[in-house]
Amino acid sequence: MTTQSLSAAASGTFPLGGDLPVHRLGYGTMRLVGEGAWGEPADPAEARRVLRRAVELGVTLIDTADAYGPEVAERIIGETLAPYPPGLVIATKGGVTRQGPAKTEYVGRAGYLIQCVEMSLRRLRLERIDLYQLHRIDPRTPLEESLGALRRMQEQGKIRHIGLSEVTPEEIEAAQKIVPVISVQNRYSLTDRRHERTLAWCAERNIGFLPWYPIAGGKVFRPDHPAALALERTAVKLGASVAQLSLAWLLRRSPVLLPIPGTSKVAHLEENAAAAGLKLNDEEWVEVEAAAATQA
Repeated sequence: MTTQSLSAAASGTFPLGGDLPVHRLGYGTMRLVGEGAWGEPADPAEARRVLRRAVELGVTLIDTADAYGPEVAERIIGETLAPYPPGLVIATKGGVTRQGPAKTEYVGRAGYLIQCVEMSLRRLRLERIDLYQLHRIDPRTPLEESLGALRRMQEQGKIRHIGLSEVTPEEIEAAQKIVPVISVQNRYSLTDRRHERTLAWCAERNIGFLPWYPIAGGKVFRPDHPAALALERTAVKLGASVAQLSLAWLLRRSPVLLPIPGTSKVAHLEENAAAAGLKLNDEEWVEVEAAAATQA
């Protein structure tokens, strides 16, 4: 395993939509707000330090959503980072309402999504959102209505590119009949590969895949996780943390993977950024795979 400098640039670059080059290791903002993505951050000053430090560390893709807070994460990003440095891509999402900590409902009506885009532009202090993602497909609303609304906002110059979240290849194909889809954000990690088929589909078409929960929400650090001990042993042997090992695995797993680990602490952010420089060789890859497959 090789180690480079503390910079997200070491993760390499991916051209989102063909015209938005971003460093593959990004930053996700769900943990920037209160528990269960509800309310203000426990330490607002630290939240702002995290955002500024992410940019200093070479992060060029920051992922957020209007449901984080709700509205809190977008507001803090706009207050802290606008006007944005050249090359920084702010990706956001809409289509999920929040009724309390970890309580959500999907809403894909055209009027609601148009309002979501307009309000995100206001909070983020942007004239155009580079990547706007439909947070979830609303089963009660025709896909043509939901994506038709985003297409209209794209035609008005308020959205540059459109992405989807938590979808299957069949759903992406249906969506692409309505709008060009340039990214997918699904749950995926070293120990959670439920969307392997979707990743393969995206890789074949060079569509960016943003794995959320990229270190399984820290569950692999807990002693009761089946693979925890084996992964810890492997990480120590390679001079890394389990979190860094998990991110390094994602970066090697596929060139279309763009991990967006989240944190509310600068120290954790720097630890994650260091994973960009961890390059697993073939032998180490096999060892990590074996550790991840360990069962209790």
